[in-house]
Amino acid sequence: MKKIINTPNAPAPIGPYNQAVLVGNTLYTSGQIALDPKTMELITDSIETETKQVMENMKAVLAAANMTFEDVIKTSIFISDMHNFAKINAVYGTYFNEDTAPARETVEVANLPKFVNVEISMIAMK
Repeated sequence: MKKIINTPNAPAPIGPYNQAVLVGNTLYTSGQIALDPKTMELITDSIETETKQVMENMKAVLAAANMTFEDVIKTSIFISDMHNFAKINAVYGTYFNEDTAPARETVEVANLPKFVNVEISMIAMK
């Protein structure tokens, strides 16, 4: 049975989807972009602040399912410019213990929702 996970501490969905779905002990998150959940305004001052907002949004979604970054087993990172990879990776890396970091792919794409620079989704398991 699936359980829908939504929290006001992450941006509200802007389409026919939910922030995450919990199936058994596995959480599947939707991609998060750098929307401030309080104002629904984009935070794009720099690629670092944008990535930090994405990760903070993801942290809130995980918390709503009683999970943390330690429970994440797989991430997908979509970026609009591979030249930003090192900066995105530096911020992303602060949220994980390198010894137990999840599997991951990073893909450069032509465009992302609202033409942001980075979107991240995760799969987590308790």
